[in-house]
Amino acid sequence: MKKKILPVLLLSALLSTLGLVAQEVQWMSWEEAVARSAADAKPKKLFVDVYTDWCGWCKRMDQDTFQNPEVAAYMQEHFYMVKLDAEQEAPIEYDGKTFKFVPSGRRGYHELAAALLQGRMSYPTVVFLDEGRRMLSPVPGYQKPDGFLKIARYFGEDIYKNTPWEQYSGQAK
Repeated sequence: MKKKILPVLLLSALLSTLGLVAQEVQWMSWEEAVARSAADAKPKKLFVDVYTDWCGWCKRMDQDTFQNPEVAAYMQEHFYMVKLDAEQEAPIEYDGKTFKFVPSGRRGYHELAAALLQGRMSYPTVVFLDEGRRMLSPVPGYQKPDGFLKIARYFGEDIYKNTPWEQYSGQAK
């Protein structure tokens, strides 16, 4: 038995070293990320993936973008990664306020999701927050790995502080 395990472990270590094994994103709840950012001496920014269970593009972004090894490694290094179901019914306590589920229309929505998306309930939408949990930007729509990584670096490396998006992205006229 030991003879069979050793080659598997060695192969896994080799593939991991070469970057061929996908890095697993460590998703957190909103509460976990807020607690971590408050406790850490040098907190990271927050990244929030606002999704719904029925959203096909959300599922595709999970598979194509967030499971991309380069994206996963970058995001884990620079952000606390939060998954937030925009239709979850459990209340969330944050900053002295209780955010609740609002039954509305066919499905309803969660007040925290509405606040993060600035009332524009579109899925998938990802939200970048700074180390103090202040809004940097919501980014609506499906993002392929390369485009997503460009956006993540813009916020993750504080490029947004000195360079307008249009200039950084090459869209300046």
